[in-house]
Amino acid sequence: MARLFGTDGIRGVVNVELKPPTAYALGRAVAYRLVGRGGAIVVGQDTRRSGDMFVASIAAGATSLGVDVHVVGVVPTPALAFITGVGPYEAGIMVSASHNPALDNGLKVLDSHGLKLDDSVEDELEQLIWRTEELPGATNAELGTMIDARGRLADYQAHRLALASAIDAGGLHLVLDAANGSGSAVAPGILEATGATVEVINAAPDGVNINVEAGATAPAALAAAVVAAGADVGFALDGDADRLIAVDADGRIVDGDQVLGILALDRLGRDGLPGGGLVVSVLSNGGLQAAVEAAGGQVVRTPVGDKYILEGMQVSGAVLGGEKSGHVIVLEHTTSGDGIVTALEVLRVMTRRAASLAELAAAIPMLPQQQRAVKARHKDQWEGDPVLQRSIAAATTRLGPGGRVLVRPSGTEPALRVMVEGTDEALVTELADALATLAGERLD
Repeated sequence: MARLFGTDGIRGVVNVELKPPTAYALGRAVAYRLVGRGGAIVVGQDTRRSGDMFVASIAAGATSLGVDVHVVGVVPTPALAFITGVGPYEAGIMVSASHNPALDNGLKVLDSHGLKLDDSVEDELEQLIWRTEELPGATNAELGTMIDARGRLADYQAHRLALASAIDAGGLHLVLDAANGSGSAVAPGILEATGATVEVINAAPDGVNINVEAGATAPAALAAAVVAAGADVGFALDGDADRLIAVDADGRIVDGDQVLGILALDRLGRDGLPGGGLVVSVLSNGGLQAAVEAAGGQVVRTPVGDKYILEGMQVSGAVLGGEKSGHVIVLEHTTSGDGIVTALEVLRVMTRRAASLAELAAAIPMLPQQQRAVKARHKDQWEGDPVLQRSIAAATTRLGPGGRVLVRPSGTEPALRVMVEGTDEALVTELADALATLAGERLD
């Protein structure tokens, strides 16, 4: 039986792979393992129409074991993490599939500190989900209650507004793409607190338009808007506002790796990166590593997933880490990826250095890199296929020194992910296409 929890919680197509009974069972499992009768959890959601259904299911499960459920409504995932960490909660559950299409949804569990769970705890919850009917229920007098906790979002907003007010971005014109997601209501006001002029697009969620040709996974709309408006910079959130992709004044995309490089080089230049450490995933571009090391820093790599980035930061003592996808953790402000905080940090560097985003990004030249997502029913069997293994080895040889091939099963989708990196862009593209095609044929 496949593991329920992927790299970022439980995800699937609504009412196909992910159904209300799973959310109900998760609510019971969290109540039993992490909370205990008389305790409380907090539950939030993004803007997908299916969110209400899953929140209700989670609440039914948790209250059936005597746990109160505080419902905060539509909030960014980092806001739920913040609320969980500062509130009277033993756990939090976020209903969101992040950057995935609207037909998907997901369930992310956080501990009392607002941190993602260790794999071992997720495994325990999974076992409890499978045997949910064995868990002891509460009597009528002992049942938990649902509590309207939407006012808790103000705590998160106040914290982020304080960060924004310390930045003087007056005179800058920026465009924000909210992906029709959960950052739509809160992000514009926070960015405006910097003094910048903020133009907002894709901030009218209707339950089905989250991430549709918008946001961090589709930044072309933002790039066009920045150029059309003559803006200085653009920021694209994803559906739950935990990642950020930037766009410079000419409409060029500045991905998570270059954003990390901008923040790391700035901190290295003012002794603000303890030990010079930057934590990134195995997918991060070799150009980022070269730029940071040339400036006297060091790069630590982890598996894909922001919870592994945070673990790497905790072990190494680093205060900055993140992923190419735009998950960036700035540890003095947040213990999770937060696209709004990342945007504020980029503005902070731009204003401190009196430099454009294009000038800052130019200091982190990227190696040619191509990624492919291959739909594969047997994604976990890629290491056992000898034909695919020989092709990967041959591709690595052709790339030569400095080149690499990374193949891994997706932790959020039924897909195999192929990444090829090297110095020759044409060769990188050729090999990425060839390996993706072969993987699709061999693992279908």
